Amino acid sequence: MSIQVFGMPVSRGVAIGRAVLVASSRVDVAHYFVPDAEVDREIERLRAARDEVAQELTVLKRDLPSDAPSELSALMDVHLMLLHDESLTGATKTWIRERHYNAEWALSAQLEVLARQFDEMEDDYLRERKADVEQVVERLLRSLARANSGADGSARAVIGQGARDFAGEDPLVLVANDVAPADMLQFKRSVFTGFVTDVGGRTSHTAIVARSMDIPAVVGAREASRLIRQDDWLVIDGDAGVVIVNPSPIVLEEYRFRQRASELERARLDRLRFTPAVTLDGVPVELLANIELPGDAAGAVEAGAVGVGLFRSEFLFMNRDGNLPDEEEQFESYRAAVLAMEGLPVTIRTVDIGADKPLERLSVQDLRHEHSLNPALGLRAIRWSLAEPAMFRQQLRAILRASAFGKVRVLVPMVAHRSQIHQTLEALARAKQQLDDVGKPYSRVELGAMIEIPAAALTIDLFVKHFDFVSIGTNDLIQYTLAIDRADEAVSHLYDPWHPAVLQLLSTTIARANAAGRNVCVCGEMAGDPAFTELLLGMGLRSFSMHPARISSIKQRVLRADSRRLVSQVQQVLASETPDIEATRLFGAS
Repeated sequence: MSIQVFGMPVSRGVAIGRAVLVASSRVDVAHYFVPDAEVDREIERLRAARDEVAQELTVLKRDLPSDAPSELSALMDVHLMLLHDESLTGATKTWIRERHYNAEWALSAQLEVLARQFDEMEDDYLRERKADVEQVVERLLRSLARANSGADGSARAVIGQGARDFAGEDPLVLVANDVAPADMLQFKRSVFTGFVTDVGGRTSHTAIVARSMDIPAVVGAREASRLIRQDDWLVIDGDAGVVIVNPSPIVLEEYRFRQRASELERARLDRLRFTPAVTLDGVPVELLANIELPGDAAGAVEAGAVGVGLFRSEFLFMNRDGNLPDEEEQFESYRAAVLAMEGLPVTIRTVDIGADKPLERLSVQDLRHEHSLNPALGLRAIRWSLAEPAMFRQQLRAILRASAFGKVRVLVPMVAHRSQIHQTLEALARAKQQLDDVGKPYSRVELGAMIEIPAAALTIDLFVKHFDFVSIGTNDLIQYTLAIDRADEAVSHLYDPWHPAVLQLLSTTIARANAAGRNVCVCGEMAGDPAFTELLLGMGLRSFSMHPARISSIKQRVLRADSRRLVSQVQQVLASETPDIEATRLFGAS
C-alpha cells in the first residue's frame, strides 16, 4: 500500500529508488558494502562474534551466585536462544550475501525488521521481548567492534564510492536519522540518488550542502525510519517535501516524467559551462567553486569555474579519530588542488571547526569546550586556530608551500576583532619566517577575511585596511544577525535571507569593499541560489562562489542580467518592508 511521509523540502528535484535504511543504534555502527571476495570473511566475522557472545553468556550464567533470582538464569537462556535463532543470525547472513552489507549494517537492518514484528504483536509480554533482541544485537555489535577496532569503522562509507559495484540495476535512496556534513561529501561519488532524514531543518548544514549539490532531499520527516522498510520503492519529491512509499504505477510514471524533464534542463544548462559570464551590458562576473577535498578541483574546472573561491580545509581534519593531518599531508592536499585548477586561483579557508562541524578531542583545551552550551558561539573557526597556535602555523606553512605551484589565497573565517586580525597577520609572518629558515619556497599569497559576523560587516572599513580581499559567508551572517541557530528545528523557520537587516549588511559590505578597491565575494548559499543573483549583481557584487553543480544555473541568470538597470531595482528591494515580494516582482526571484 502506498503511503506519504511529509517533511521539509530542502533540495529540489526528484529521486526514485529502493530504500536503504541506516538504522539508529545505541552502539556506533559502521555501514559499508563488501565486495564478493570478502562476503565469506564477513560472515565469518559474524560467526566469530556470535561464538564470543555465546561464551560470554554461558560464563555469566555459570557464575551467577546461588541466591540470584531464577529469572536471571532464564534471561540468559532466552538470550542464548535468540543468538542462535535463524531469524536473527541466519537472516543477517542473507543481508550480507545478497545486499553486500557489512556485518554491523546487516545486524542493524535485521534488528529493524524484527523490531517491527515485535511492535505489531498484540500480546504485551511478547511485544516486550523486543528489548531482549536489542540487547543481544548490541552484544554482537560490541563484539564486532572489538574485533575490528583497527579497521575503518566510518559510517560515511555507506554513501561512498565503493557502493557502486553492489547496487545492482535499481537506483537507491538513503533513509537515515540524519546525515552528517562530512558524510554529504560522499554523495557525489555514490549510488544514492537522494536521501530522507528523520531530523533536520531547512537551514541545517546538511540541507545547505544538499541544495548546493542538487541532491533531492527531504529532512525532518520524523516518521520516515519507522514507516519505511528496507527495499521499499521511494519517490523523494524535493520540491514538495514529500516522500511517497511504494507509489502506484501511475504516480511512479508521473515522477519519472518529471525526472526526465529535469535532466533535459540540466543538459541544456551544461552547454553554458565554458561560456564567459558577462552581463548584457558587458560586465564580467567571476563564478568560482566551493570545494571540500582536493579531488573536487577537477570537477570545478569541468563545471566551468574560473577558480576556487572556497576550499573548506576542515574536511581534511574530520573523521580522523583525533589524529590531525600533519604539515606534509596538508601540503600534498593543497598542492593537489592547486595543480588540478591548472593555473586558476585557489582560495583556501583555514580550518573552520565547531558548531555543526565538530572535531574529535584534540587537547585539554578542547575538553573544556566540548560541552559548550552554544557551539555556534563558542570556540570555533579562527578562535580555535588562535587557541592552537602550533596547529595554526602548521596549516599556514602547508598553504604557503602550496603557493609555489600556483595562485593561492588564504581566507580566515569568523574574524570579528582587531586583535584577531593582528594575531592572524603575526601567525602568517611567523609561518613565512619558519619556511625561510629551512629554505622551503613559497609565493606571495593574498590574505582575506570571512565576513560572517555582524560586527565584521559593521566595521568593514577596518577589515579592508588589513586584508587583500573579503568573502561574505551568508549562511552564518544570517544566523548571527537574526540570532537563529539554523540547526535548531524549533527556530529554523525564522532563518530568513530576505530579512531587511541581512540585506542592508550585505549591501553595505559590498559597497564599502568596492569603494576601498578590495575584491569582495559571496561564498555562502546565497551565491548559488538563482533567486538572489540579480539582487547581488545590483548591489555591486562581481564574484560568486558556489558548489560546481550550481555554476551553470547562476551563469544563465548573469547572462540575462543588465547590471545598470539592476542598481535602481535593488534600491527598491532594500527600501521595501517585504523585499522578497518586491524582488519577485522586479526580477522574478523565487
